Amino acid sequence: MKRFLRDFRTGDLHPIDPALLDILCKVQLATGSRGTIQIISGYRSPKTNAALRKASHAVAKKSLHTKGQAVDIRITDLNTWKIRNAALAMRTGGVGYYAGSDFVHLDTGDFRTW
Repeated sequence: MKRFLRDFRTGDLHPIDPALLDILCKVQLATGSRGTIQIISGYRSPKTNAALRKASHAVAKKSLHTKGQAVDIRITDLNTWKIRNAALAMRTGGVGYYAGSDFVHLDTGDFRTW
């Protein structure tokens, strides 16, 4: 899994929290989706995270992406609002919803939302 979710900008690999995969499966099951889960961003090396942070204030300094505990996703047959709602109902990990964006952030940290 660490190869699949590697930092695509640098090629760096990092162990991925297995609970993250559980969250992805549960979201898909809860929505009844038969679409493809598309990973926008998985693991981010500290170098990549720092570069993204310079470009956007929305990137966390201590992002769980840098620990293999976060993904940004979309599901081909769902809008982001439905993904967000399914993840919120689980009350597991972080759920980041960005209005007007085409992805939802999910992570294995404490339950929180933004």
